[in-house]
Amino acid sequence: MFPTLNSRGDTPLLPFSLPFFNIKGDLILLEHFSVFAKIIKVGDVVTAYSVQNPRHIVCKRVLGLEGDTIKVPWSSTNGPARTVKVPAGHVWLQGDNTLNSTDSRHYGPVPYTLVNGKAFLKIWPLKEAGWVSSHVPALL
Repeated sequence: MFPTLNSRGDTPLLPFSLPFFNIKGDLILLEHFSVFAKIIKVGDVVTAYSVQNPRHIVCKRVLGLEGDTIKVPWSSTNGPARTVKVPAGHVWLQGDNTLNSTDSRHYGPVPYTLVNGKAFLKIWPLKEAGWVSSHVPALL
């Protein structure tokens, strides 16, 4: 289990949800039962092996499950607006920090088998400790 957002020097995790998660140094607790039991839902914050580099772990919010239709707005980095249907066995992962997040908008739906944990509690720094919300921010 990799309980931190920057767990090892060779496994960088980028910030996805500022200000709840910081650029480095946050410690989160993960649970694996929800992933194993396939009860992950839209809004959950999960960790997954990166599609682009399987040696990296990413921390993103689930915005779509298999069968969901996702509207991806136009952006200078992602190109024209498009609609994507999440295929069977996949999830749509997106960072809350939409201006600085490489996620499903760039590489498409993520195979569910790459998801490895659900974040449920931020424990460090202590002054920011608390439950990880499954609420989807309005900007997403």
